[in-house]
Amino acid sequence: MVKAIFFDIDGTLVSFNTHSIPESTQNALKQLREKGIKVFIATGRPKVLMMDAVGHLPFDGFITLNGAHCFTSDHQDIYKGRVPEEDIERLIDYHQQHPETPFVFVHDDEWFITNVNEAVKDVAKLIEISLPPIRPIEEARNKEILQIMGYFKEDQDLEVFRNVLTHCEPMRWYPLFADIIARGNSKSKGIDHVLEYYGIDLKDTMAFGDGGNDIPMLGHAGIGVAMGNASDEVKAAADYVTTSVDEDGIMNALKHFGVL
Repeated sequence: MVKAIFFDIDGTLVSFNTHSIPESTQNALKQLREKGIKVFIATGRPKVLMMDAVGHLPFDGFITLNGAHCFTSDHQDIYKGRVPEEDIERLIDYHQQHPETPFVFVHDDEWFITNVNEAVKDVAKLIEISLPPIRPIEEARNKEILQIMGYFKEDQDLEVFRNVLTHCEPMRWYPLFADIIARGNSKSKGIDHVLEYYGIDLKDTMAFGDGGNDIPMLGHAGIGVAMGNASDEVKAAADYVTTSVDEDGIMNALKHFGVL
């Protein structure tokens, strides 16, 4: 019996084409809550960007920053997993040697970026968000940094995570950048924190996603559903592949499993 369902935002709830949530998905969320099934967000977005995308809809709780920050519908913290300060210090040194590489830092309900290039603009356009304010990287010191976003490609991962962010790991859902969180955090770990808080068993859950950062939770939830617009790698991690976000994928999967 499904008691809780976790939804990614970009490419799952929100279409990359229309930048909106399909009407069928909004109806599905409403019907789920009417049946007493709890619905949760599980996103790589920070709180400051999440509410712009889904804040008009009611959810029972939120997993943000790929599991690094989990909180209730009334914004009571369930879990926070910060990036170690020693990693921040090494990244400040690294950026002084590679000032062309933009980094975003998320702390509390704020965020900032070190510099802006074409990759930053392309990603902002893709998910229709505003750019964070530009500030010196040194402002990351002495703050509770919950996530970093690095605008470098995957072939640089070995250098960055072996020598600089040694206590962190990347979560990629788009090739131009990586969401970076403290090692041990993930959407699947975020699910565990939320389920413990609400007293729900893992076997009674579903999760929907489309990106590489969704792979841990799709394999972890009782039923993992990949959107039809997901990559082959994401689809392989899921129990079921539904249609795309623009083809009523969420509603179709919920009907397939008899949840609605």
